[in-house]
Amino acid sequence: MIYRLPKDATSEWSPTYFLAALGAGGLAVSFFMWLMFWLPHPDAPVPLFEDAITALKDASLISKIAVVGAWAGIGFFSLLHFQLLIWNLRQFSQFRKTPAYHQLRNSNSETQLLAGPLTLAMTINVGFILGLTFVPALWSVVEWLFPVALLSFVLIGAWALALLRDFWGRVLVGGGFDCVKNNNLAQLLPAFAMAMIAVGLAAPAAMSQNTVTVTFSLVLSSFFMVTAFIIGAIQIVLGFRAMLEQGSDPSTAPTLWIVVPILTTLTITLLRQTHGFHAHFESGAGGVAVLGMLTYFLCAQLVFGLLGWVVLARYGYFARFVTGTEKSAGAYALVCPGVGLVVMIHFFINAGLTSFGALERFSIAYWSLTSVALILQFTTIWLVYRLNRLHFKE
Repeated sequence: MIYRLPKDATSEWSPTYFLAALGAGGLAVSFFMWLMFWLPHPDAPVPLFEDAITALKDASLISKIAVVGAWAGIGFFSLLHFQLLIWNLRQFSQFRKTPAYHQLRNSNSETQLLAGPLTLAMTINVGFILGLTFVPALWSVVEWLFPVALLSFVLIGAWALALLRDFWGRVLVGGGFDCVKNNNLAQLLPAFAMAMIAVGLAAPAAMSQNTVTVTFSLVLSSFFMVTAFIIGAIQIVLGFRAMLEQGSDPSTAPTLWIVVPILTTLTITLLRQTHGFHAHFESGAGGVAVLGMLTYFLCAQLVFGLLGWVVLARYGYFARFVTGTEKSAGAYALVCPGVGLVVMIHFFINAGLTSFGALERFSIAYWSLTSVALILQFTTIWLVYRLNRLHFKE
């Protein structure tokens, strides 16, 4: 699955290839769900290295399998994420010197550049997961790490906002946005970037014991979350209007599924904020409202998933760009929805149904539902393998 990547692929490269690194990072996160929900972690809201060591010594077989499998998955896909990230950053540096870059900056596709900050935001999340999973005693210094993480996400957010400033400033003042070519949901990529930054900024709200840190986390994450909602609302309307008028673009049809990971990141942002409000400001937030929110967002994901499946199947997209020989960087947009749905199902089962007594943990019904997430997870792994082999094998 890891290949020797071409040093100079400028003629074929586009910012959409950042999604290859993003998907690998997302798969690392999906394996962290095994530790998060299958491993006891009484001393922290997230599983730590010490919890894994304890599980290997004393816990049940399920916990031991979770630890070994999660360690392997997190380690491998984190490595793949960083390999693809470095390659993409090098290609982007070369791409900026070409005429194609200047053409991109004056077209609808300018928003593809948001794939850069989107992927870097994922990189911080992957780094945090690596620390929790493999670094002993990390929790003893975590309060010092939260401000660093907040600053890092703010800097990435500033880059993303600068790109949006250039795009919106150009099209709202000078026009030139081609609505005919907007027959897809690719313009939701900025909303995805904002949501990814928001979920990272919201992490201290759920984990920090410092009220000042939590306050900054809540305010900053709210800004980027609201920005994601606004951009998403605008672009969904514009995209569907163009698609209803002239049909969707076959090569960008996977963008119909981009709503799925956006909803996952926004849901986790809201969950983290809810915990922060409840723990530090005695808001009384949470309760059955959490289960309701998880249910609503999961249902919305399923609606867009089914809609996207209808369109992709009619175009024969999988036979052409996944199992076939045609190459499209946009095919990597299929990975994030798989990861997003896997993570959402885990949260729905564990933070929703199990937490509120609707489902018994580790029961037959529990594993029946969890098997859906596992099947989808390994299907997504196969998809990454197939796409990497198609695009990068020499």
